[in-house]
Amino acid sequence: MTAGPTADELGTVYRDLHAHPELAFRETRTAGIVADRLRSLGYETVTGVGGTGVVGLLRNGEGPTALLRADMDALPVRERTGLPYASTARGPGADGTDVPLMHACGHDVHVTCLLGAAAELAGDRSAWRGTAMLVFQPAEEVGGGARALVDDGLYDRFGTPSVVLGQHVSPLPAGFLGLRRGPAFATSDTLRVVLHGRGGHGSRPEATVDPVLMAAATVLRLQGIVSREVAGTSTAVLTVGSMSAGTAANVIPDRAELLLNVRTFETGVREGIMSAIERIVRAEAAASGAPRDPEITNLESFPAVSNDPEACARTERGFAADLGAGLVVDPGPATGSEDVGILATTAGAPCVYWLLGGADPALFAAAKDFAALEQVARGLPSNHSPHFAPVVEPTLTTGVRALVSAARTWMPAVS
Repeated sequence: MTAGPTADELGTVYRDLHAHPELAFRETRTAGIVADRLRSLGYETVTGVGGTGVVGLLRNGEGPTALLRADMDALPVRERTGLPYASTARGPGADGTDVPLMHACGHDVHVTCLLGAAAELAGDRSAWRGTAMLVFQPAEEVGGGARALVDDGLYDRFGTPSVVLGQHVSPLPAGFLGLRRGPAFATSDTLRVVLHGRGGHGSRPEATVDPVLMAAATVLRLQGIVSREVAGTSTAVLTVGSMSAGTAANVIPDRAELLLNVRTFETGVREGIMSAIERIVRAEAAASGAPRDPEITNLESFPAVSNDPEACARTERGFAADLGAGLVVDPGPATGSEDVGILATTAGAPCVYWLLGGADPALFAAAKDFAALEQVARGLPSNHSPHFAPVVEPTLTTGVRALVSAARTWMPAVS
């Protein structure tokens, strides 16, 4: 049996990945590091899957196949953590402009933990039987990575798994896991709305149709959808994350653009919100006398992630045996979104996807129950924040142990 990586070794890998983030479908450096490490551990390794994805297979006798997944891409965010290994990287964004880059969602944690689990599984083959399928996925942040893997023949080329396993770092206290049975992560839709006006001189608004005013009125009306058109017993979030128009103070532009994001759990709620968005956007354009109809484009969609209850129960029993009792909590449904569910539904396999605590446990010392723990977590920098900075330990060690436990639970050794 070969010993797995030490905490110091994991930390070194993590800090390097954190300092060198890469955007969706451009994760070439990260993929190269992953592939080199998998090959050194004896995994059958294939690169370029779904663009920049990496798949590693370790066959260990007859038995089920467990897919363990980590996403690799970063975000166009300027890091403000002040860490000595903070990212100063820049690169071309989706529109080609130069943008700062940061692992603001913790995908560097995910990659490091799965590499650590790869070493543990390769080092002790007596503890499990079957095939470990390790999938390092590109482009989760833009909702295209999992679909790209499937479209590139992931299961035709490498076999169909019995289960899809994975984790996402979050502001829970490090050392804890959050596992929700049933609907766990929301559906996400990102929309672009273009409103057309008629530009002109800022001193003569009467000769124009002002798209800035049109956009402002639209934003206000959109915020009433969830509060007035969604039942109090349902959950939904609608965010206008970007509003852009014009280039000068004394020029009324001829267009304005909004970027919207919608999170829902129920199909009926989603359909109602999408219909309301279109109704409001078109009505505000008509009320403003817009010379052209607005354009509404769905840029990306993530389906909801639903964890299989029986598979969760089985995995949680393994966590209790391997990590200790009392370390798994039910965080409730998360309004964040993930495309990992695509890997499970297209395989016809159960999904078990949990939250990995990454916040300093000392901050939660006074919390007496889960409600108090949640209150502390709300005050911490969240995923996608420029200040998001998981503590290195015990986050990485716990993440490795959780992945190994789940894999061995689904690929038990022959007794």
